Amino acid sequence: MTIWHIVIAASIAVLAIKFVGYLVPPTLLSRPAPARIADLLTVALLAALIAVQTLGSGQAVVLDARVPAVLVAGVLFWLKVPFIVVVIAAAVVAAGIRALT
Repeated sequence: MTIWHIVIAASIAVLAIKFVGYLVPPTLLSRPAPARIADLLTVALLAALIAVQTLGSGQAVVLDARVPAVLVAGVLFWLKVPFIVVVIAAAVVAAGIRALT
């Protein structure tokens, strides 16, 4: 089995899961508990993705220029700064730290 077989099989599985989602009755999704779980799960998955991408390098935890850049981005988001400014500021922080080390 090649990597393309795996990619195609995963794509078919994701498409099947998406189609199954259309079969869920709307009344189930309008209840408070499933709606709250879906909202909180989205935030938790995004936080986990950010943590893994920021701190991970293979099987090791790495603290490099990405950590302060994410912290700066978090503070700027908390201050409700426009997204493009947040991205530029985080990139400048990461580039500055990498230039110094």
